[in-house]
Amino acid sequence: MQPKETEALSFFDFPIEHFADRSTRWLLEDRENVQGLLEIVAEHLVAHLDFSQLTHINRSFIPDNLREQESDIVYTVPFRGESEAEELLIYILIEHQSTIDVTMGFRVLFYMTQIWDFQRREWESSNVPKSQWRFRPIIPIVFYTGEQRWQTPLTLRVMMDLPDALSAFVPEFETLFFSVKDTDAANLTRTDHPFGWLLTVLQKEHADKGEIQTALMEAVIHIDTLDERKTQQWRRAIFYLYLLILHRRPTEEHDELKTLVHQHIQGTSRREEGETMAQTMAEYLMEQGERRGERRGETNAKREAVLKLLRLRFDSVPEAVASRIASIRSLSRLDALFENAATAQTLDDIDWDD
Repeated sequence: MQPKETEALSFFDFPIEHFADRSTRWLLEDRENVQGLLEIVAEHLVAHLDFSQLTHINRSFIPDNLREQESDIVYTVPFRGESEAEELLIYILIEHQSTIDVTMGFRVLFYMTQIWDFQRREWESSNVPKSQWRFRPIIPIVFYTGEQRWQTPLTLRVMMDLPDALSAFVPEFETLFFSVKDTDAANLTRTDHPFGWLLTVLQKEHADKGEIQTALMEAVIHIDTLDERKTQQWRRAIFYLYLLILHRRPTEEHDELKTLVHQHIQGTSRREEGETMAQTMAEYLMEQGERRGERRGETNAKREAVLKLLRLRFDSVPEAVASRIASIRSLSRLDALFENAATAQTLDDIDWDD
């Protein structure tokens, strides 16, 4: 397996419920897939964007106290007008959602203002005269992979009780919205971009076996037409399909669906690479699952030890205390509590907030 795929495996070492967010972020860290997304949601802009200079932006512009609310992915890309002399650097902001959020209009605006504030701070630190300040335009995209139909408008208005007389005072901006599950497969694949074919499989992630088999077969056939110059893109696409099978399909289907992928890869070297990729991935995820199981077992054992000690020393332990101990995941914190419980004179002497 290639080093990038090995790194990706560690990136995907997470609880299964986080697959949608992690896998989407991983796919869209590749500039080819960002272009594929724009071909679907904003085809009229694609000819103006120089994807060869698409640059991923480190999200350090979000203040530390707001990191939990940071957006998913931010890029800069040159935008060309009617003439080559008309070139402007712009931002593309991609926010992934696997669930509906009625506050999304506010969140998108919040992220946009954080990006612009980052520019402002850079200008101030570089002593750029205010007369030269020019904020870069932002193309915001909400990328939705959930099952439920999204019907909430992406506006601030939905969060306000708004009399008509005040409507002019509400900020308005365009947000591109893309619902994977509600988009016709023909629209996903009309440019034959590999990213669109991957999304046709994602559409069927919870469908019956026959439907996922058909989607996988058609996707692999089209993805496999990528020439040798795009081997890295081919690897990422096949890798994603294996991840989807392992994280989204029942265990009893795994071998059959992986074999289906193998069978539709043309060329001996690519087929062998795909088989090695799938085997390594399965072994890695199994090993990580065993390790997580061992850690859970050790954590549970230490929780029981703390509770047993408390019951021996203080006869009874309130349910609130037992629940608090059950919520602790840190082994070092449980060790500290055990030592604290051994010397405390009362339950109130124990430092629960350390």
